Amino acid sequence: MAESRSSLGRLVTELQVRGVVDAAVPGNPGRRGGAGPSDHRALTIDGHTVMVPVYNAISQASPYRLEAGPASGGIAGAAVLLQTDPSAAESAEALALAQAQTPPEPAFYGLSTADGVPYRSIALLHGRDVLATTLLQTCIRFRDRSESCQFCAIEQSLEDERTVVRKTPQQLAEVAEAAVRLDGVRQLVMTTGTPNSDDRGARLMAKAAAAVKARVDLPIQAQCEPPQDPIWYARMKQAGVDSLGMHLEVVEEEVRRRILPGKSELTLENYYTAFEQAVAVFGRGQVSTYLLAGLGDSVEALIACSERLIQLGVYPFVVPFVPIAGTPLQHHPAPSTEFMVAIYRAVAALLRQSDLSAEAMQAGCAKCGACSALSLFEQEL
Repeated sequence: MAESRSSLGRLVTELQVRGVVDAAVPGNPGRRGGAGPSDHRALTIDGHTVMVPVYNAISQASPYRLEAGPASGGIAGAAVLLQTDPSAAESAEALALAQAQTPPEPAFYGLSTADGVPYRSIALLHGRDVLATTLLQTCIRFRDRSESCQFCAIEQSLEDERTVVRKTPQQLAEVAEAAVRLDGVRQLVMTTGTPNSDDRGARLMAKAAAAVKARVDLPIQAQCEPPQDPIWYARMKQAGVDSLGMHLEVVEEEVRRRILPGKSELTLENYYTAFEQAVAVFGRGQVSTYLLAGLGDSVEALIACSERLIQLGVYPFVVPFVPIAGTPLQHHPAPSTEFMVAIYRAVAALLRQSDLSAEAMQAGCAKCGACSALSLFEQEL
């Protein structure tokens, strides 16, 4: 099992950093733009569902190709192919690399609220069984690209009229109930653009969680920047939030200033204090943070940060940076497979020595694991 998990971990890492050319295979097509994961679609390989880039510039130049195969068990079939000769991609010289399935489009996508808002404009299916929503599809920094996070595409789906600017708690509760009933959704991830308020979106999270929990018993992760008043951690927990995500993204000071010009005003020490306060409320292993590898942080810096986070009881969800079309970093190179594997193995070893694991989280991106191969390297150990 360890050998097979290791092999799968390397394959998933390779597909996530290099993307896949998508030949219009049936199933849930994923999405372009918006809050992450963006420019991706879901693939299930060897029983593990992963989000793979298919719509950005890197994926268009990928040596891997997704082509339709025979359907099995009512799920669209697909084959990931290795193009041994890119100029002969349509020929028989392409080597079959792995069998995969593309999850079908969920049934709740066909429904709308009483006032005519499509359910898919309120929340989307991520991976295989995760419902995800961005409660506020704007951010105080986004309109000024000199201040915004340089990888962010939060307002793209709003500009394309594929979502609404603000989802009400009642709308989200209605969609969540339908997604559980019709599609077997098992957790909800709520994120938000940062509003111009001291709570940094925590108030929105609390109201939405309370409405969802009143209608359906569904584990919930909330994601926001650290609120100014730590009382909001308890308020979110009391409202029904089971786990919390507060995302560092990058960790070295120069990289933070370059990639997160506005958000970097909140220092790493501010974040570490916020993590301590949040863990005191949600418990060890129920607070997580994104670390985007490939934006300039060294392997050593990412591992050292992960070690400190684990000591605090925070799960470091390491993911490869994926450039999104239409952002200032759309042409930024993705990290190499070897770079990611080195980090995954080191962080997985630190996790295995601790009492933290992706599996033990109640809800959230780390629990889902589709945007990273880290959990596969945990299993390898």
